[in-house]
Amino acid sequence: MAKKSTIQTEKVNTHIVEWLKNYADNAKVNGFVIGISGGVDSAVTSTLCAQTGLKVLCVEMPIHQAASQVSRGREHIDQLQKRFPNVSSVETDLTAVFEAFKSSVPKTDDEAKVSLSLANTRARIRMTSLYYLAGIHGLLVAGTGNKVEDFGVGFYTKYGDGGVDLSPIADLMKSDVYALGEFLTIPLSILTAAPTDGLFGDNRTDEDQLGASYDELEWAMTVAESGNTVDEFTGREKSVFEIYKRLNTNNKHKMDPIPVCLIPKTLK
Repeated sequence: MAKKSTIQTEKVNTHIVEWLKNYADNAKVNGFVIGISGGVDSAVTSTLCAQTGLKVLCVEMPIHQAASQVSRGREHIDQLQKRFPNVSSVETDLTAVFEAFKSSVPKTDDEAKVSLSLANTRARIRMTSLYYLAGIHGLLVAGTGNKVEDFGVGFYTKYGDGGVDLSPIADLMKSDVYALGEFLTIPLSILTAAPTDGLFGDNRTDEDQLGASYDELEWAMTVAESGNTVDEFTGREKSVFEIYKRLNTNNKHKMDPIPVCLIPKTLK
C-alpha cells in the first residue's frame, strides 16, 4: 500500500532552492522566516531555504511544548547554523500569550470543541508571531506543509500553519520529504520521530488524529486521483480510502479558494 519516493533528490533540491531564490529576488525581500517544530517538514524546508544564501530566521515558538519536540528543534537549528552562516534563530515562548487568550474568551462545557479550537489557536498565534518577525526583518513566511497535508486531507490549521507566503514542499508527498531529508542529512532524531502537530500538549501523533499513516494516505491520494472508488477495495485498503475521502471532503473549505458572493450586474 505504501508509496515510496522515486524523486531525484539532488535535482529536486536544486530546483526548489532556485525557485526560492527567484521568488525572493522578485519579491525584493531579504530571505525567509520559518517556524521550527522538531518535525521533518520544517527541518527540510529550513534547510532548503538556507541553501539560497539569503537570510533565514528559524523560530521556536513553544506553547506547553513536549521536551522531545523542543530538543529536536534545537538540535536541527544548531546543526543548520553550523552549516550555513546565513541562518539565525530566535525563541519566542508563547505560553503566556496562549494562557492569556484562554482566560479572555468565553467558556463552554463542550470539552472536545474547546480542545480543538484551542489547538487551532496555538497555530494561529504562531502564524501571527511569524508575520511580526517577517515584517520587521523584511522576510517571507515559508510554509512547511507537504502535498498530502495541504491538498489531500487538509491536515493543517486554516490561517494558522496554513497562513504562509510561499510553500516550497507542497508538491512533495511525505515520503518525498523524508527522502529529501535523508539527502540533506537532517538529524536522525527527526527522521525517526513519529510525526505530530504538537498542538494538543500531549503525545498524540498525526496517525492517531488521522486514523491512517502517511504511507497509507499517500496510497489513497494516488488511487483517488486515478479515479478509483471505494467499492474497488476491501479490508484495510477500504478503510483507509474511506478515511481519505472523508477528510478530503470535510476539509475542502481549507483547500479551495475563499468563496466570494458575486453580485449580478443588474443589481449594481
